[in-house]
Amino acid sequence: VQFVERGGGLVQAGGSLVLSCTASGFTLDYHVIGWFRQAPGKEREFVASVNWSGGSKYYADSVKGRFAISRDNAKNTVYLQMNSLKPEDTAVYFCAARMGLAPSGQHNDYDYWGQGTQVTVSS
Repeated sequence: VQFVERGGGLVQAGGSLVLSCTASGFTLDYHVIGWFRQAPGKEREFVASVNWSGGSKYYADSVKGRFAISRDNAKNTVYLQMNSLKPEDTAVYFCAARMGLAPSGQHNDYDYWGQGTQVTVSS
């Protein structure tokens, strides 16, 4: 079971990035997928989550209206569109998967984790 995360990088405040998370070794069907992030010296925090069909999505208040999570089960990939980025969005972003029906903001609910991709937003 492995995730390949892509799309991180350096962007100016107000800019956009798209992160992708592609699974190998298993199918993402029937898995809830979440994005989390961790800044230096801080705890890992929830960003967004989507259910298996893509019909139910859940966002942290800090990113609501700016970020959008989506999935393409045919490509075994989940995306995180990040707009209007702020310096406080700087962190390592992780995707994670869990069996289940409903999105979750609790990192302990997730069984599989990617290695993370760095997002840096300059002011």
